Amino acid sequence: MWNVQVRLGQGVSASVYRVSSGRASMAAVKEFQVDAQGGDYGYLKERSVLENIQGHKNIVTLYGVFTNHNPLGIATHCLLLELLDVSVSELLVRASNQGHSMWLIQHCARDVLEALCFLHREGYVHADLKPRNILWSPDDECFKLIDFGLSFKEGHQDVKYIQTDGYRAPEAEVQNSLAQAGLEGDSGCTSAVDLWSLGIILLEMFSGIKLKETVKSQEWKDNPAAIVDHIFSSNSVVYPAIPVYHLRDLIKSMLHSNPSSRSTAEAALISPFFSIPFAPHIEDLVLLPTPVLRLLNVIDDSHLYNDDEYEDIIEDMREECQKYGSVISLLIPKENPGKGQVFVEYANAGDSKEAQRQLTGRTFDGKFVVATFYPLSAYKRGYLYQTVQ
Repeated sequence: MWNVQVRLGQGVSASVYRVSSGRASMAAVKEFQVDAQGGDYGYLKERSVLENIQGHKNIVTLYGVFTNHNPLGIATHCLLLELLDVSVSELLVRASNQGHSMWLIQHCARDVLEALCFLHREGYVHADLKPRNILWSPDDECFKLIDFGLSFKEGHQDVKYIQTDGYRAPEAEVQNSLAQAGLEGDSGCTSAVDLWSLGIILLEMFSGIKLKETVKSQEWKDNPAAIVDHIFSSNSVVYPAIPVYHLRDLIKSMLHSNPSSRSTAEAALISPFFSIPFAPHIEDLVLLPTPVLRLLNVIDDSHLYNDDEYEDIIEDMREECQKYGSVISLLIPKENPGKGQVFVEYANAGDSKEAQRQLTGRTFDGKFVVATFYPLSAYKRGYLYQTVQ
């Protein structure tokens, strides 16, 4: 039995809810409204696409399907999906016009390109790539694509209007305009529309600015590459030069007006931008939940070298952290890297999020606690890197 906790979002044809079955089991349910003709085309279409593309780590997992009967006797079709966390749209809001770190941009770009490589090899076009449809998975520590309601098999486009304002490729703009006028174009759109959308998303992540109005301007239509160059020259002082150039060139390769000149997902993945190792900023580890919580500004070095005091602190921290969820392990390194930091591995990201909310700003031994998340994979390997401030 799944119990609805909260509605996460509502669209034209469906609503999404967070549901639970016991403390540890969480999922998302996408409930489809009956369409204007009394049919279930939207549900059948998205179900069909999801069932055909399951098994990739950067695509949301479909757990199952069911029919819900409400108290009025109305039956609605539902998809039971993997529950994901923060969206790139929310990350852009939190960036406050500052832009994101190279680590975060690279992480998102690689994950989305991996998903698109798989999707395009299977013959599908996502056709609605936008920040709201890229979500973070705390358990898998990666970004995943959601919402395949407009997706179609390349060469068999069965959707007249595709993509969202601000992320729509030029050829999709033309096709949508023709459809609105009751006319048909020569051929459907291709997977190149997804690369255009991703190029805009990465440009927004770099600049911290929504570009919806920019991409409508005549200047953009005349020469998008010049606008990209201008955005990068305005922001480049914040970042090291070489990675910036590689990211700029990657984005420009996705934003050719001619779809046949646009980079493919496979070609984009071998960009030099992905060969550069970046460390996360502390802000990144606050934004992206994982099952591991890291507490800073908690322990004085002097306590680390007195065995009795050290054991007392370990017990105190474990007792405090267990108030917010099941603690799997707790580590306080005595030497760098990570010296004096507290790493707490919870059973799931929900518990670590609650602990972060409760512990941030609290005082411990007279110090204000700073609580960030930490990559579970790095923690398991014993890799306690120093984050960029």
